[in-house]
Amino acid sequence: MDATDAAGDAALLREARNLTPALYALGRVLRMGGANEAGLPPLPPADLEVLRQVLDSPGIGVGALARELGLHASNVSTTVRGLVAQNLVRREPDPHDRRAVRLFPTMGAVQGMAMIEQAWAEIFADSLAALNQDERAALSAAAPALRALASVLRSQRTAPRS
Repeated sequence: MDATDAAGDAALLREARNLTPALYALGRVLRMGGANEAGLPPLPPADLEVLRQVLDSPGIGVGALARELGLHASNVSTTVRGLVAQNLVRREPDPHDRRAVRLFPTMGAVQGMAMIEQAWAEIFADSLAALNQDERAALSAAAPALRALASVLRSQRTAPRS
């Protein structure tokens, strides 16, 4: 590695150290809010993550769900049982393997998440109104890059480690 590579690596690390706390804080605000503002019972962050993934990938199995979220299958199974008991997720036998189940969101989950996402949008809109035009434009312009970053992070997390 030459000096240019080392300087580039150091600059990337500085960028990551600058961005990570801000992104984490945003995620925490979203996870901790929304349900209350939507008038729904609060969901623990792990439940919300599992539910979001089931909504994004209807028919997903517990093992794939655990891999996608980077959690232990036993923890995901426990969370799923709670979501089933709350009538937010339903289990169906896998048509190709009767020992396995596929997970689907219920209509209550779809409607509830829509209400939570609306509450998040309202929280964000109120906060965006406090920013100046340039800050709002920078955030809007960053949205595609943030989605791409999330995709890369998700791929790296689920890729086999050597």
